Amino acid sequence: MNKSVQFETSKPEFVKVLRKRVNTYFKENNKSKNSNFSMHFKTVFMLSLFFVPFILLTINVVDSWWFHIIMWSLMGFGMAGIGLSVMHDANHGAYSKNPKVNKWLGYCLNIVGGFDLNWRIQHNVLHHTYTNIIGMDEDVDAGIVLRFSSSQKRKFHHGYQHLYAWFLYGLMTISWIFTKDYIQVVKYHKKNLIETQGHSLKSAILNLTFWKVLYMTYIFGLPILFNGKIGITIGGFFLMHFIAGLFLTTVFLCAHIVDQADFPLPNQEGNIEKNWYVHQMETTANFSNRKSFFSWFIGGLNYQIEHHLFPNICHVHYYDLSKIVKATAHEYGLPYHANQSFFQALKHHATHLKLMGAKA
Repeated sequence: MNKSVQFETSKPEFVKVLRKRVNTYFKENNKSKNSNFSMHFKTVFMLSLFFVPFILLTINVVDSWWFHIIMWSLMGFGMAGIGLSVMHDANHGAYSKNPKVNKWLGYCLNIVGGFDLNWRIQHNVLHHTYTNIIGMDEDVDAGIVLRFSSSQKRKFHHGYQHLYAWFLYGLMTISWIFTKDYIQVVKYHKKNLIETQGHSLKSAILNLTFWKVLYMTYIFGLPILFNGKIGITIGGFFLMHFIAGLFLTTVFLCAHIVDQADFPLPNQEGNIEKNWYVHQMETTANFSNRKSFFSWFIGGLNYQIEHHLFPNICHVHYYDLSKIVKATAHEYGLPYHANQSFFQALKHHATHLKLMGAKA
């Protein structure tokens, strides 16, 4: 990582006014910036959506292959829901004022196959700091497989990425489980990022291995032990991850990898000549900004602008904050990218994929 990348340190009036208005909102409405009853209910719902089907297929309530496929599919949506609506806020420190609550709920990522330490580095540190900066933001770095920015070298196969990318998205969480987490631990250690999280390379690998063994033991071991369905268990496992991976990836990419968002490059000194808040406005896009079950299910991440500006505020407040952010952005002549629906955002993502894959 290029540690020399810095943003313009002076804060424009927009930043001062926006922060004041957001703080005033919470004060005047006597609200906590953290979770509320709605968030607690959602936590129980998402965990239940994952574990109740798992219990039912494990004890073989209905001895039929189609029942097991339905249960594994539901677990895929439950896994996505846990990632988007529970562990995301917890690992941002936004779920609760109590760090221990955030820590333990952050482990929800680990019980569905991920690793909270790597996620905090990749997402909180790299993505939120260096949003859409190729070479810095690993959340938008797909190596040579996909081309997301014009600053990346175009390969022949990129001309077809608007067709094959969707299949790769479904493999995202599978790659985490079997290879990526271990690769990241070593890589982050070399960049001294593991140490910033209070871990050594040895402790990180031990922690990672513990969670992987625990996950593999219960996700494969319990169903096979109790119902003996080896083939369906293996197939259902990959189906679950494909559903979760596709859902998680598209929700994220529709907020950043669209033809409306910028992909800025540092200047010769390695700096971004803009304030960090302005950078977030230019590299992020919202979609489907209304109250709906979809917005509820994806943890309010359709309000990605609000999340990037205030990552330490629980997502249950984003709907109300979006009105403040949008009005303030327009007042100061800053962009507020927002697509009317998720499908419109998907269209913009597909357009960007095709544009980046086309010959110059």
